[in-house]
Amino acid sequence: MKSQNLKLLGLVLLLILFINCKKDQNTEFETKSSKLETSESIEKHFAIVIHGGAGTIKKANMTPKQEKAYREKLQEALNVGYAVLEKGGTSLEAVQKTVNVMEDSPLFNAGKGAVFNSVGKNELDASIMDGKTLNSGAVAGVSHIKNPINAARIVMDSTRHVLLSGKGAEDFAKQHGLTFVDDKYFHTEKRYNQLLKAQEKDKVQLDHTAFNTNELIDDHKYGTVGAVALDKNGNIAAATSTGGMTNKKYGRIGDSPIIGAGTYANNITCGVSCTGTGEYFIRTLAAHEASNLMQYKNLSLQESFKNVIGQIGDLGGDGGMIGLDNEANIAWYFNTEGMYRGYKKSNGENVVHFYEKQN
Repeated sequence: MKSQNLKLLGLVLLLILFINCKKDQNTEFETKSSKLETSESIEKHFAIVIHGGAGTIKKANMTPKQEKAYREKLQEALNVGYAVLEKGGTSLEAVQKTVNVMEDSPLFNAGKGAVFNSVGKNELDASIMDGKTLNSGAVAGVSHIKNPINAARIVMDSTRHVLLSGKGAEDFAKQHGLTFVDDKYFHTEKRYNQLLKAQEKDKVQLDHTAFNTNELIDDHKYGTVGAVALDKNGNIAAATSTGGMTNKKYGRIGDSPIIGAGTYANNITCGVSCTGTGEYFIRTLAAHEASNLMQYKNLSLQESFKNVIGQIGDLGGDGGMIGLDNEANIAWYFNTEGMYRGYKKSNGENVVHFYEKQN
């Protein structure tokens, strides 16, 4: 009898041990599953937002063919940047490649589609910023670099400086093997005609220019391009590229290559890219001001943009800004008739807008 009791006790102890081991295994599995789900959730948290300029962009002034061209090019730019992020690439790489797409298109005032200054030359500006380190790079007043944003990236990565300009910037870019082009590459008849109209306007002091609906490129807008991205690692980057303003003074530099004015990125708050009358964005340090309002006033990104564009409007400036925060919330705001803009997020959202006024 005593022997049977001992056997029974042994079986009970074995059963208890088995149950406890099973619980430990289940707990370990649940913990691993929880960690995996958390990891996957963080990994999917990415987005990109872009702009192609703001101004008098009305549906009445766009033919179906023109609208299709802009929509397809903006979507192509979004897709290129999104693909980088989806594969685990950095936000810096994403915004650079996205801006490249728009620089290579004559639809926008950047790279191939750059406007002419008062002496009939193309002078291009660009900047890029890393929100993780606050490292940044920019070039201004360059005339032969095919993709100025690539030069800005090299300035950021390969020098202790932030901004290089003119011949010095071009010599530096040449040393690093960037693609150079002849003046003719940037010359488009539509852009040159815009210069002639602007010069005529100055001469007779008109305050408007006739709009030709047959033109693919609208000369009533600020066609600066920009992109802001948040990658899977939670890092934000921003980039902006432009040809400036038609008939601008030789040597004029706007806000696009000025860190804190036309471009800014900070993982603590947001990334921003601006477009418009650059002098006003410089005076208000527009991009940095938006970040400050978030950090010190606890405003949302949208509220910050509305506040900054309000300041610019009060001073007499026009334009807009796009961006995202460290939670992948997208925002934009502008005080013009429209702005070419769009975004693509890891949750499946993908939009492209031209005309609609924001909320």
